[in-house]
Amino acid sequence: MLSLAHVHLLLNHVPIIVTALATLLLGLGVWRQHGVLNRPACALLIGAAVSALPVYLTGESAEHAVENLPGVTERLIEQHQDAALVAAVILGLLGLFSLWTLWRFRAADRLPRRMTQLVLTGALIASAAMAWTGWLGGAIRHTEVRTERSIDAPIQP
Repeated sequence: MLSLAHVHLLLNHVPIIVTALATLLLGLGVWRQHGVLNRPACALLIGAAVSALPVYLTGESAEHAVENLPGVTERLIEQHQDAALVAAVILGLLGLFSLWTLWRFRAADRLPRRMTQLVLTGALIASAAMAWTGWLGGAIRHTEVRTERSIDAPIQP
């Protein structure tokens, strides 16, 4: 039977990957001055923002599914939750800004360079926030990504 914890695990990579792909497209569009890439990249950011919502909302169910497993600590979960909230807000705002940008310049042949640069800056920030959130989430159950000085390890003198 499919639970909300399963939904969280199935969908959690989508906003990370789509945000990174949109960032790459925007970066390529700015660097190569290919305005044709900017609108699809903005559309991808809107999709990434929408996809982050069910991922965030199913996080609590995923927490309940793993909180009593060996090696899982409340501190790891809380840090992932905090990062997820920040990343979701950043990506949500960027999705809204991308939507507004597409609507505002819907009649223009291409998006103004300054708007594309603003969206790219936001996408870089959102990509970093999403990647960090994903790493923290992975560290909850994947001990192979934890380091000796991982989030929950005591500091050795």
